[in-house]
Amino acid sequence: MPQARAPRADAVRNRKKILAAAGELITARGPEAGMDEIAAAAGVAVGTLYRHFPTKTDLVAAAVAEYVTQVADDAEATRARVVAGACALDELTAFLGRVIEASVSDRAVKAAAQTLGAQPGDRTDEERAGAAVTALIRAGQADGDIHSDVTVDDIYLLFSTAPTDQPPAARARWLTLVATGLTTAREAAAVR
Repeated sequence: MPQARAPRADAVRNRKKILAAAGELITARGPEAGMDEIAAAAGVAVGTLYRHFPTKTDLVAAAVAEYVTQVADDAEATRARVVAGACALDELTAFLGRVIEASVSDRAVKAAAQTLGAQPGDRTDEERAGAAVTALIRAGQADGDIHSDVTVDDIYLLFSTAPTDQPPAARARWLTLVATGLTTAREAAAVR
């Protein structure tokens, strides 16, 4: 059986340009952003867009999948810093902050995904992110800094309640309150 060839460099570039343009236009206009507009913003022909993404649902699913990949990469890099000796609680808090800030701009893309029923098919990146966040939590628990009953599901719940529609000061305050809620009584007493 012949091996699949790697995509050509121009195809990879076009795909990245299309996803970036889709993210910007959907953020600005919502799911009503047209495929022709997205192709024009990406600087590619409409046929090129449709070769990569036959439907808008496919395009939005790919945009969401790219966001999840970025989160998974960040989670694994954060875990690597903790393995190298960084404070797990500090790293987890910083990770939460980065994900919330990224979610501010990707909120419209996620809303479009829900509207169009777009779901990324491959869950590998979600599993990578979950494993890395679980490792962060366990490291913080081993250090005595994170409550022993905190789970990755709790972190996902926190993400779902983040005030991504609020100004930066409100998001920063939310993060401070969340970090305090994750800490053990010993850590909370030291913060006072």
